Amino acid sequence: MNILAELRSRFSVALKKVQPDATGTQIEKLSNLVLPSQDTKFGDYQANCAMPLGKQLSLPPRQVAEQLLAALDVSDICNPPEIAGPGFINLRVLDTWLIEQLAKLQKNPKQLGIDPSSVAKTYVLDYSSPNVAKPMHVGHIRSTVIGDALCNVLRQLGHRVISDNHIGDWGTQFGMILYGYKHFADEEALESNSVAELSRLYKLVHQLIDYHSALQEKIPAIEKLILEHVHRLEDMHDTTILEDPKEQKKATKLLRQTETQLAELRSNLDSLRNKVAVIDEDPQLARYASEHPNIGKSVLAETAALHQGDSTNVGLWQRFLPACLIEIEATYKRLGVTFDHTLGESFYQDRLANVIKNLDEKGLIQESEGANCVFLKGFKAPFIVQKKDGAFLYATTDLATIEYRRQKWSPDAILYVVDHRQSLHFEQLFATVRLTGYTDVELQHISFGTVLGEDNKPYKTRSGDAVGLSGLLDESVERAFRTVCENDDARSEPLLSTEERQQVAERIGIGAIKYADLAHNRTSDYVFNYDKMLAMNGNTATYMQYCYARVRSIFAKGNIDIESLRNSDTSILLNEPAERAVAIGLHRFSEALERVAADYRPNHLTAYLFELASIYSSFFENCPVLKAESEHVRNSRLLLCDLTAQTIARGLKLLGIETVERM
Repeated sequence: MNILAELRSRFSVALKKVQPDATGTQIEKLSNLVLPSQDTKFGDYQANCAMPLGKQLSLPPRQVAEQLLAALDVSDICNPPEIAGPGFINLRVLDTWLIEQLAKLQKNPKQLGIDPSSVAKTYVLDYSSPNVAKPMHVGHIRSTVIGDALCNVLRQLGHRVISDNHIGDWGTQFGMILYGYKHFADEEALESNSVAELSRLYKLVHQLIDYHSALQEKIPAIEKLILEHVHRLEDMHDTTILEDPKEQKKATKLLRQTETQLAELRSNLDSLRNKVAVIDEDPQLARYASEHPNIGKSVLAETAALHQGDSTNVGLWQRFLPACLIEIEATYKRLGVTFDHTLGESFYQDRLANVIKNLDEKGLIQESEGANCVFLKGFKAPFIVQKKDGAFLYATTDLATIEYRRQKWSPDAILYVVDHRQSLHFEQLFATVRLTGYTDVELQHISFGTVLGEDNKPYKTRSGDAVGLSGLLDESVERAFRTVCENDDARSEPLLSTEERQQVAERIGIGAIKYADLAHNRTSDYVFNYDKMLAMNGNTATYMQYCYARVRSIFAKGNIDIESLRNSDTSILLNEPAERAVAIGLHRFSEALERVAADYRPNHLTAYLFELASIYSSFFENCPVLKAESEHVRNSRLLLCDLTAQTIARGLKLLGIETVERM
């Protein structure tokens, strides 16, 4: 049972009695002020609703708290509640009730106290969505693991979830491959390793486009901005010291901001010049750049030809796409990520013209500089849905995608797990959808921050390219393998075969990367660091896997038949504070999952698991298990160990991480 949800429900009844005129929303807002206690010496839960309610009723908070207690019925769950301070209500769960609930967990370990949501919804989750013309890189890890974890948690709570990988299989990236194939392909390499050759072609064309863009547009523009900032700084330095301290503080702040901006501009200029130098210093690349001065426009032409059904380009697309998909699927298999559907951009191509037609019929299309646009209140720029040359855009495809999902699955919510840089696009997309009359669905952009390198800049290779995801996973697994071997070799008798060591390393290495990402608030940036990710202490997957393995080792050491123990009549005892802390911790699993579902942040679950592991560690140190003073105490503690292990394993599984029996 979700204790917090039950207590909030009981408080809702009491609040309604104390304030009969309150709306449902007001009651819910107040009942949500029942929270886990920050300090267990005051109780397990604390209700802080008397203070705001006292303001509404113009009554002292303690008087309101007394009225709430008079109307509150929690006698079957809690000891008599106590009022503290200005009106806090402290609640301590009855040990007898905890023991009853633990017995239910023991008999029904599949649920682990997780109640299905009272209102089952249908969710469509759009996540990962790589461009298939190039290998997946570090930027894809966040969308993939966050989306997968959200799918798992929502399903665990009883919701219907449809996962859809909206891959980029039709856009400019394929135009790059088509152009690259026609001008730079190595047919032998394409036959022997098509994925590697297609990746090389994509990278080469991208390099050449960046080269010309840097020389013709970006470098001149940045040089101009640098000059403007230099002149601005000279003017600032020449300004006499201001007499007004506030004005002086503002001027100093502006000076520092301008200096920072100038430093960033110079850094960007250096990066662009380095990219240009890579081409200029390589005779072959320099020749390619000279021979293909308009490569950017040519790539767009190849893309347009593909979209218009050019037989040659469509044939090449059909030839290359399967190899690209196989490569991406291999990465997903390694990550343990699957999708219900993989409906890429190409799936919607025959629906795009109808999108424009429907918008036009609703009077939403306006022409601007030859392009078809939707002008939205509150946005400076229009939402462009068709370019001047008739080409469709991501916006058009996204509108078609929403319409398809609406007709196919009738969702209550569509969630897009995409990085924060796309925020404006989704704001305009959702606003456009609502203008069409589709207002009965929750449309959410589940945004996330950037993976950074040790320099606190977006994680890149030395050449400035995005770090490949496959290589990232390899490195993590290799590091884990070395640690596994060192630890196993340090034993008097190693336990693991070479194959087992590799299997354990794979789970630890992959789990470390996933957990490190999910443990951060998704809206925050974080620094990618192997040492921290693979650490055996702290809030890491490795520590959680170790904690699970340590619990399991107790059963192996004691030669315990877990199934017989689970099916026995042994009642769990809560005689020690550490035992009770574990019991409370186990019951907060469902609370953590509900928090994840409420704001789509998997870090609530990682925080819970780490807290549970910490509670268990204290229990393990203070409460002997195999050497307990009696058989009943021993079996009771074994059951607490078993439920802890199952909860950790289930929590990690929901995060997409596998456990290991031995480390």
